[in-house]
Amino acid sequence: MRDAAHLLAVCDHRMVIELYAAVEPLTMSRVSRRGLAAGLFLAVSLTLLSCASPHPQTVFDARSDFAGQIQNLFVLIIVLATIVFVVVEGLLIFAVVRFGRRRPEERGLPAQVHGNTRLEIAWTIVPVLILAAIAVPTVRTIFATAAAAPADSLRLRVVGHQWWWEIQYPELGVVTANEIVIPLGQTVNVDLESADVIHSFWVPKMGGKRDAIPNHVNSLWFKPDTPGEYLGQCAEFCGTAHANMRLRLFVVATDEFQTWVRAQRQPATTPADPLAARGAELFARGACVGCHTVDGTNAKGKAGPNLTHFGNRATLAAGIAPNTRENLERWLADPPAFKPGSLMPNLRLSQDDVQALAAYLQSLK
Repeated sequence: MRDAAHLLAVCDHRMVIELYAAVEPLTMSRVSRRGLAAGLFLAVSLTLLSCASPHPQTVFDARSDFAGQIQNLFVLIIVLATIVFVVVEGLLIFAVVRFGRRRPEERGLPAQVHGNTRLEIAWTIVPVLILAAIAVPTVRTIFATAAAAPADSLRLRVVGHQWWWEIQYPELGVVTANEIVIPLGQTVNVDLESADVIHSFWVPKMGGKRDAIPNHVNSLWFKPDTPGEYLGQCAEFCGTAHANMRLRLFVVATDEFQTWVRAQRQPATTPADPLAARGAELFARGACVGCHTVDGTNAKGKAGPNLTHFGNRATLAAGIAPNTRENLERWLADPPAFKPGSLMPNLRLSQDDVQALAAYLQSLK
């Protein structure tokens, strides 16, 4: 039995040598320099194309302290990963070029050696050092962004609904929907909740996202450093219209923010235009009041967005379209067709009623 096992081992060894000798000469002959160059060119081209602009929701354009910390950490990790990639791939290419083609007398299995103790120790220690270089700033960033917000922060309460955002300023007595206005240079503390399923609040240029969970409050705080309009959306699949659950964040000067707050605190005005006045009557005696609130009227519904100053908003239907008369009429005529999955039903309004309601909503400023 021992002789048979020895003979089998010798045969297997010879078969491996013959197979290696047959395959080894083909290693480099099948690799075309032109093909390698073409592949490299294609990879570089695709990489550059991915950097083309505009990217309104890019995470590489930090506009707050929170987003800046995350971006710095990301850049560090990318730099280290790139160095590792270049070194490993460089050694791999060197090995293929240097040892891929041998003279006939050199073919066969390479000489088997015990190994290189120093090299083995080195490639064990180096990854540990790299991971430590990543772990330390990562933990520091996690603790910095999870700390309590400064005491003088502007507090917001954001509630996710299927499929829109309720925006409350508890200390200012302001309630709006889908559009957030905050002052430049002041820290904003956002308390996130959900009225139904799990949502995720995400304005990429302001920082990392946070989940909005039923019966639980998550917090996110940041200080914007650049005025402008920033796009955001729900980043957690929450149902049919998830992709159309968007929002806008406006960073404005402090005096402009104070002016906006004073305007938002005012009740809705009675429209003077006859068409808008007729729309106000339709709104007051129709199904609208069961879902929407308009301060200063009998509309006290909570199921849908607060419409008190709807006419001042830049978008409608949770940010999927500009707030124009044409888009508003299309929305009122058939909400599910305008925004697939919308929970606002088609009320079968006549064209005249649609125009009157649109005129009224546009007058709410």
